[in-house]
Amino acid sequence: MPRYHLLVLTNPTEGREAEYNDWYTNQHLDDVLRVPGVIGAQRFQRTEVQRDAGPYPWKYLAVYECDANDVTSVIDGLRSRSGTPDMPISSALDGARFVCFFEPITDMKCRPAGSAG
Repeated sequence: MPRYHLLVLTNPTEGREAEYNDWYTNQHLDDVLRVPGVIGAQRFQRTEVQRDAGPYPWKYLAVYECDANDVTSVIDGLRSRSGTPDMPISSALDGARFVCFFEPITDMKCRPAGSAG
């Protein structure tokens, strides 16, 4: 089980969504995966249908799995690379974002096989 999960909520700059998605998926995920301790990455897009009416300020979510004894080492690795040739940041990424680390407090629970849902 990964020791930490990094959740990043973002949006593209107005009119540059295709460029943003290309950069994020084809460059940025790989750049972040080169940071020691980051072992997995996946992107998500908010669905149109939601449980509540909103508003919802973020359209995209990236979840990074981190396996490090100390989350500070991952944070330091991200900070030292961000905006450098090792991790260029696209101008198609809107400057407002939410970035937060979480750590599990339980194991993953799954529905038993064959149970109705």
